Amino acid sequence: MENPPPYPLKSVDNALHAAALLQQEGALRVTDIAERLTLSPSTAHRLLSMLVYREFATQDADRRYHPGPLLRQVDTMESSVAVLRRIAGEPMARLVGQVNETAQLMVAVGGEARFVRTVECDQVLRVTDRAGRAKPLHLTSAGKAMLAAMEPERVTELYRTDRSIETAALRHELNAVRENGFALNHQRTETGLTAIGVAITVRPGTPCAGLALAMPTARFHTGLVPELVTALRAASSRIEAALRETPDFPV
Repeated sequence: MENPPPYPLKSVDNALHAAALLQQEGALRVTDIAERLTLSPSTAHRLLSMLVYREFATQDADRRYHPGPLLRQVDTMESSVAVLRRIAGEPMARLVGQVNETAQLMVAVGGEARFVRTVECDQVLRVTDRAGRAKPLHLTSAGKAMLAAMEPERVTELYRTDRSIETAALRHELNAVRENGFALNHQRTETGLTAIGVAITVRPGTPCAGLALAMPTARFHTGLVPELVTALRAASSRIEAALRETPDFPV
């Protein structure tokens, strides 16, 4: 699993995590940040006040916080991420209850897979929360699943400025993902971590998210793949069905 720095600064970590949540989800209240970061409301308020001071956040008349000027420079799918995160919660919890491995929800932002929700399993050795982090799309399992679900022209456009990524090998890998219906990340983003991912697609050719099960490599073997993929597909289908019935989600 990814290790923290040897001398972590918790206050800095909390501030960066809060900024990432605002960037990805848009409007949040003090109580939202306090709950998500396991902080007292007073501590969350002081943290958000500092983000406002440094222009990483703004506050509206209803006392909600929004991404500030320094965060708005990144295209983030703010409103849709908040809806997606809410709707995916129950299917993800159900998925984790079935297989007892950590579930991760990601969205594609440019060439990155942004982690927007994690539901951890209860095993002692487990993959922990990655919310707010980003990894290259073509390396993560859910990211590859999203790429495979995109129109080929969109994939080419994503990597127009870096042809070293969109190679024949990647195209071959994405073809295999389409045929198999899932993608595998075997220690490509983190040593000791293996993940299986599928795309969440409401409209063909335009995946709105990716869903992955992540586990310590020591606990993974190929015999688990059918069970994990079946559970993932069931969870992604439930999320897709709920999104189609949600009027405030941009299908």
